[in-house]
Amino acid sequence: MTHRVNWKKTFAALPLSAALLIPTASPAFADHHGDHEQMDKVTVTTPAADLRATLDHYLSEHAYLAVVTMQKGLEGGEDFEQAAAALQANTKDLSGAVGSVYGEEAGSQFEDLWSEHIGYFVDYVKATAEDDDEGRQAALDNLDDYRQDFSSFMESATGERLEASALAEGLQMHVDQLVGAFDSYEEGDFDEAYENLRMSIEHMYGVGKGLSTAITDQFPEKFENTTPATPAADLRADLNHLLSEHAALAVLAMQKGGDGAEDFEEAAEALSHNTEDLSAAISSVYGEEAGAQFEDMWSEHIGYFVDYVKATGNDDEQAKEEALKALDGYRQEFSKFLDTATEGKLMAENTAEGLQMHVQQLTGSFDNYVNGDYEMAYEQVREAYGHMYGVGKGLSGAIVEQNPDMFASDMPSEMPKTGLGGTSDDGGLNAWMIAFASMGMAVLAAFIGFRRKQDQA
Repeated sequence: MTHRVNWKKTFAALPLSAALLIPTASPAFADHHGDHEQMDKVTVTTPAADLRATLDHYLSEHAYLAVVTMQKGLEGGEDFEQAAAALQANTKDLSGAVGSVYGEEAGSQFEDLWSEHIGYFVDYVKATAEDDDEGRQAALDNLDDYRQDFSSFMESATGERLEASALAEGLQMHVDQLVGAFDSYEEGDFDEAYENLRMSIEHMYGVGKGLSTAITDQFPEKFENTTPATPAADLRADLNHLLSEHAALAVLAMQKGGDGAEDFEEAAEALSHNTEDLSAAISSVYGEEAGAQFEDMWSEHIGYFVDYVKATGNDDEQAKEEALKALDGYRQEFSKFLDTATEGKLMAENTAEGLQMHVQQLTGSFDNYVNGDYEMAYEQVREAYGHMYGVGKGLSGAIVEQNPDMFASDMPSEMPKTGLGGTSDDGGLNAWMIAFASMGMAVLAAFIGFRRKQDQA
């Protein structure tokens, strides 16, 4: 029988602090206007928006690392322990934040509770590997009990701002997505496996929005009377989602390519779908031609990473250097484009520095993976994932500063239907589309002109 902590009693006695889960942005892409702007100014950077961004980060990363770890466990991969350690490190990030506010004992209790459901997923993987149907069902039963207990705790902790029934529904979605991704992978239905992976990542942005809104509503003064459910915060969240998912899927596709895995094509296709999400937003605003141009441009640097993987497999050092050189040229050109598009609000020099970090994180993680240094490989996986939240913050900040009237609504944006864990109705793209539409035809002209100039070079 599993021992469960009395979380209702523990949290009822503890005040919530504004110090909870405040993120650190990547400096090269950070919004340089400061984290304490006047609250009457439209901005993506408020205490509430920062809380939401950090919850989005850790929760979505949890889903990604859980799926990867389950895959590695089924395969008996050499890097299983390091993948599991990365997932544990993600848990410790959450627990450390709680401990810094509530003390070591509460942080330790939180870690035990959060680790509990991860343990049940591990039990499910082990039972599957051993063809133990009874063990699989026992793991699912434990997950069902856990979601009921955790939902009741969250309802109590938030002063019933999050309803237990809605929370339980959202947690069931989480379980279904992770188990579904694993079952499909085990059965060789890789298309379904990676679709579930993407759904599980997206789902957690509903969790972050619902939870951060409940917390800031419960303790408004601790978050300077700001809310995380604003059009500007939604834009930041949407960009964080698509950009961090790009990094996550790129790492996974590179690993699969290096291994010659049979699911490499499906992993690469998931990465392509991420690109399509960005391109579809552009097409819906500017038309198919502009969307196709954007897709070509975004796909370009992905292609260079593929070249790097192929060169590594062929032990071709010259081809690896050529891929890195191509990536260097790309980051310079793309940085200039963003500088132009945002009217200098994202300076090319800073953007190029951030893109170099992106390149080094992905290629470094892959090199270490190929060389068997899995601990360093997964450390860089996490760095690459977290880095993109600085990108999302900086880019969304530039867009909002450029077009404040488009994001000046005082009305909170629509909440996930399941409170804690529902996906957004717009698929994560509406804020992106609105933002780019607000840039107007001048940005489109700059984009097309930049692309034509690049083609003529």
